[in-house]
Amino acid sequence: MPSREELGAMYALPDRKTPRIRMNFIASLDGAATLGGRSGDLGGRSDRMLMQILRAMADVILVGAGTVRAEGYGGTRVEGADAEWRLARGLPAQPRLAVVSRSLRIEPQHPFFADAVVRPLVVTCAGADAERRAELERVADVLVCGAAAVDLVAMRDALADRGLRQVLCEGGPHLFGALRDARLVDEVCLTVAPRLVGGDAGRILRGVDEEAGQVRLLHAIPDDEGFVLLRYAT
Repeated sequence: MPSREELGAMYALPDRKTPRIRMNFIASLDGAATLGGRSGDLGGRSDRMLMQILRAMADVILVGAGTVRAEGYGGTRVEGADAEWRLARGLPAQPRLAVVSRSLRIEPQHPFFADAVVRPLVVTCAGADAERRAELERVADVLVCGAAAVDLVAMRDALADRGLRQVLCEGGPHLFGALRDARLVDEVCLTVAPRLVGGDAGRILRGVDEEAGQVRLLHAIPDDEGFVLLRYAT
């Protein structure tokens, strides 16, 4: 298993100026994206280390509202050497957090907002409930992208206009599907966990028509616990 510094070099971004959306997921050997309803319970030491490295490299961490509710996002931050790495490169100590939601079914008191170390962003559309939008505007910066539904191309451009060009998307599967359908995914980082889950757990990609979409493997890194870190360009 590479050291933390070596792993960081292997996932380094080619530049910070080009808008880029990088996905990060974990899945079991039989393709389950969750265990007991949460993806975090599939992970191991190297997966958690990689997640922190990818977060440190990002300008913004993007998640769907369903993932915020299921995974309990709140107080997400980079710390220690990762925060120092960012400051040394002229970046803010913390990446922004952004949640995508058409329905805005997330309360202003949710830890995603209440425990945020930097004011979060909410990405929605003009057709979203005006009262809910006004409530969330008290605790977050709201980006209106699209009319009846969230326009993900407009979202990427609006984030880039704010200087948030390097996007790390941590799910969920429906947001991944929508980004894939819009041809906005540049890279997929997938950790394969040495587990067989069974049950009816979903996959990392949902809500998109079946296709034989080809991706290009950049590297495969096994660790001493049986996890394999995969990086693909799309």
